[in-house]
Amino acid sequence: MGIAAWREQLRTGEVSARELTDQHLARISAVDPTVHAFLEVTADRARADADRIDAARSAGEPLAPLAGIPLAIKDNLCTKGIRTTCSSRMLETFVPPYESTVTERLWQAGAVLLGKTNLDEFAMGSSTETSAFGPSRNPWNPERVPGGSSGGSAAAVAAGECVASLGSDTGGSIRQPAAFCGVVGFKPTYGRVSRWGLVAFASSLDQVGPFTTSVADSAELLQVIAGADPRDATCLKAPVPDYVAALQQPVQGLRVGLIRECFEQEGLDPEVKASVLAAAAQLEALGCELVEVSCPRFNAGIATYYVIAPSEASANLARYDGVKYGYRAGSGEPAGASLAEMTAQSRSEGFGDEVKRRILIGTYALSAGYVDAYYKKAQQVRTLIRRDFDAAFAGVDVLLTPTSPTTAFGFGAHADDPLAMYLADLLTIPANLAGLPAINVPCGFDQQGLPIGLQLIGNVLAEERVLQVAHHYEQAARVMAGRPAAALVP
Repeated sequence: MGIAAWREQLRTGEVSARELTDQHLARISAVDPTVHAFLEVTADRARADADRIDAARSAGEPLAPLAGIPLAIKDNLCTKGIRTTCSSRMLETFVPPYESTVTERLWQAGAVLLGKTNLDEFAMGSSTETSAFGPSRNPWNPERVPGGSSGGSAAAVAAGECVASLGSDTGGSIRQPAAFCGVVGFKPTYGRVSRWGLVAFASSLDQVGPFTTSVADSAELLQVIAGADPRDATCLKAPVPDYVAALQQPVQGLRVGLIRECFEQEGLDPEVKASVLAAAAQLEALGCELVEVSCPRFNAGIATYYVIAPSEASANLARYDGVKYGYRAGSGEPAGASLAEMTAQSRSEGFGDEVKRRILIGTYALSAGYVDAYYKKAQQVRTLIRRDFDAAFAGVDVLLTPTSPTTAFGFGAHADDPLAMYLADLLTIPANLAGLPAINVPCGFDQQGLPIGLQLIGNVLAEERVLQVAHHYEQAARVMAGRPAAALVP
């Protein structure tokens, strides 16, 4: 059931916020030992939040838009007084003294916090396998990964452990796990949602967005978290439109661009390709016009990303030195004969292998003698990718691609080949490089019963159009209709 339906039941008293919260806490207790979507369940906080909502309703007070709705939050968004670990030993004991802007807006809107969800360490990964606290599992098949880095947030929604959740997306970390777990995942325009209080991975790419079971619920959450924030210099001041109302606008006559380069990818699973093309045909049946477009530098996105993102990560993660906060080698006393040795040992022990790999790549790309050849060149290619998108949007309203080249893969499938893991984000990365809004919508299942995802990309600040097209497709195709929330999880 969606947010609007729960809101009506809460308003009429058919269900209380406490009952709804207890239902989801019971669900977490039942399935999370298998799924491991949560790093921390805040049951006492959730019940206290719910009781306040019920008291306000009983007193006749007007309820906020998300009053009583149980949510989960990716554990790289700071929550005041509640551990925020980024799934890293480096921050295992870190308790923020402040609240992120997006979570603050959720609590002001009445949402109930169920807990913090698992992720790849510092959001670096595509499977949650790099989490220092163990991987999450895909609710459709626990032997498969849920995707990443926001795998816990996607799995929690897919398993029915929360009504919705928040994640972050640097190169596909909302859309790819949404595709693997059969839920809706939306990455807004860069700057549409504040990043203040999001632990930084790559500051020019990171973006916060929702996981939900429907496009309408994504619109509901975006309505609450979007908007200017003076604490984030990159947050846009543009007015926030009515995203929920935009869903009902007709799609007849809209032009949908199929990016040629995406459907000619080596490694694109034939079942994924067929399912996405069938979704395109469904949009055509709804009155959209399909247009083949070319983005010549689209496939250069992955090489470009893996210079820019590690470079920014190298700079952002330099602050973790074992001095002010975070993991310190030894028993609280300086380890080694010098501050430099203590810092080196703390970082070596506190960071996992994938994080250290990306720090090394980024530090090399920024080093004297190489910065022009790598980082500067990558930024130039990034500009070309953005220009390709600009040219495409001159003739179409939205772009359509698969979200991931394959369905969810097995644990350890890419353990010995990091490059193969990086290719899981091949189709999602370009939207991050260009700062564009993009959504994953379930569009089918492969022969093994694993979800397939459709990606729709919009122009800058065209969230309304992306949500509108995605909603009409979802309502017509009804891919998830009648399927259990938890799929194969008992």
